[in-house]
Amino acid sequence: MKNLFLVLIVIGSLNVFGSFDETFYNKSLRIDYIHSGDSETENYFLDEVKIESHWGGSHINLIDTFYYGKYYFKVYDLASDSLIYSRGYSTLFGEWQTTDQSTLIQRSFNETVVMPLPKKNAKVVFYSRNSEGDFEERFLYHYDINNYFISPERRCEYPAFDVQVSGDPCIKVDIVILPEGYEESEMGLFIEDCKHFVEILFSFEPYSNYKDKFNIRGILASSKESGNDIPADSIWKKTLMSTSFYTFDSERYCMTYDNKIVRDLAANAPYDQIYILVNSSKYGGGAIYNYYSVSVNSNLLAGKIFVHELGHGFAGLGDEYYNTDVAYSEFYPLDVEPWEPNLTTLVNFDKKWKNLIRKKVPVPTPSEEKYFDKTGVFEGGGYAAKGVYRPAYDCLMNTFNGDKFCDVCEQAIEKMILFYSE
Repeated sequence: MKNLFLVLIVIGSLNVFGSFDETFYNKSLRIDYIHSGDSETENYFLDEVKIESHWGGSHINLIDTFYYGKYYFKVYDLASDSLIYSRGYSTLFGEWQTTDQSTLIQRSFNETVVMPLPKKNAKVVFYSRNSEGDFEERFLYHYDINNYFISPERRCEYPAFDVQVSGDPCIKVDIVILPEGYEESEMGLFIEDCKHFVEILFSFEPYSNYKDKFNIRGILASSKESGNDIPADSIWKKTLMSTSFYTFDSERYCMTYDNKIVRDLAANAPYDQIYILVNSSKYGGGAIYNYYSVSVNSNLLAGKIFVHELGHGFAGLGDEYYNTDVAYSEFYPLDVEPWEPNLTTLVNFDKKWKNLIRKKVPVPTPSEEKYFDKTGVFEGGGYAAKGVYRPAYDCLMNTFNGDKFCDVCEQAIEKMILFYSE
């Protein structure tokens, strides 16, 4: 499988127009836009375009071969119409569209896509998945290298520090950790928390096998008050990113609607992934693929929360549990195959983990003890008790009873690490 994946990477890279140095500067082009609508509609509106001084991504694997995420964008050289960059991602708006509230009102969310800075004029095409799971074009932006309204100004300049740096960002997975709810006097605590969570990350496979393929940096940016918002308890804190529990009225879901400040802070270092560390002992966190991840720092389960949420944000893994606590309705239509690598509705199971199932393991797989340590197809996942299936009886993407990812999740994480680092 690894050799096949590397072949796919090479095929993807061959579609790029010219080498990285011929096509891009080693900086980022950041496009902020407004995504608005309700459960049935969506609209895109340009907000602002910025040039940022770091590029944390690969110089080789510029074309996304995974096609994960609710959304996707492609960058074309304008003169030749050649594809030069692409990425899949998801957003908070996409999740909100599956809540009951979205059937009652319209809302808008600020979102961002980031790409290496083109040396020539380019066009950026935005896509969104339709109800059949196919990408449809939704928005088009033309990048003009002579547009003097595109600003290189940095709004939130703070020092970055190395937690673990293994080499050049273009051949590493670059994670930037942002502090939320740490006062100035608690910056030392934040540094220690970063070191602690990095130790935890590399205690889990497959991360432990690829420690030398990661760069992890923190940003020294304090908040006015410790902690963060807990609306149901009437707790409101003055913090940099305005994170809050009870996102979408789910108590443990801790996210922020202030995307611009998150991106402004992250711009102080090269990054592939943004991780927000919240100074709180309350159980909670959250993550969205290629958007950002969140975890608290001092809950008894904080370490596993940290690793679980990175599974979402970095590798595109879906939640393998099912309960009624989440606020979503029909998050996974049962007539469409989920894009997440560790979930299936059996609509197109051939493209998932079918090759990892032994001949004597039935599909679907009964929840019987003799199959608990086997890769199978267990019903219940993606917040649904019926119709959505997971690859293992238990996994870190399901409960925190164990200390490991299942084989399918490990493979998905490994593929993503190699994509960004080789």
